[in-house]
Amino acid sequence: MEKEKYIPEVRSRLRTRMVEVPPAIYRASGIKVLGTRIKSLLFTTDVAIIKNSNANSIIAVYPFTPQLSITQAILEVAPVPVFVGVGGGLTTGKRAINIALQAELLGAYGVVVNAPTSNDVIAQMSEMLDIPIIATVVSECDDFEGKLKAGASILNVSGGPKTTALVKLIRDKFGKELPIIATGGPTEETILATIEAGANAITYTPPTSAEIFSGVMEKYRNDMRKK
Repeated sequence: MEKEKYIPEVRSRLRTRMVEVPPAIYRASGIKVLGTRIKSLLFTTDVAIIKNSNANSIIAVYPFTPQLSITQAILEVAPVPVFVGVGGGLTTGKRAINIALQAELLGAYGVVVNAPTSNDVIAQMSEMLDIPIIATVVSECDDFEGKLKAGASILNVSGGPKTTALVKLIRDKFGKELPIIATGGPTEETILATIEAGANAITYTPPTSAEIFSGVMEKYRNDMRKK
């Protein structure tokens, strides 16, 4: 049995409210992207949370048309690699391709395209970019094979409660070499199940700033009552 390694830890006196990803994520194999091994991706565009997290990377996808000012702000703040959403739903075609190229030039480690993105757009984007294209997959009906043939390098599986089964389906079909990112679910157990199904890296949705602040304010109120 392999002996567990002791990991020394150095903490900050002021940065005590770090958003830490669940420890189960470290059981994943990780994916090497541009020489950096990535096991955890923080799913947020909140720059304060991005700056105060221990995640290996950021997946900056949001439900609005992609804007380079948002991309640039996140890239300036993030201390780790960033994977940027470039559309594929409402924003598609040449516009999505141009946004993807700009994201690369700004320093993104990869671009994320939404599930509706056509294989033709992925193929054109692949010809333009030197960073990975991450194609989002949301169900077993998705043409994930077509996306890979078109030029996607990584699949991002987000199938809700069916994510684990979908990861296993894709892993069984394409073998161990295909890089798979997946949502891990709300608990350590669901994260481990997703990893065991074949996910190489896990996306984690952190609490919002409002939720964190709520706990902080409650502590302040309790401290004042004790005085």
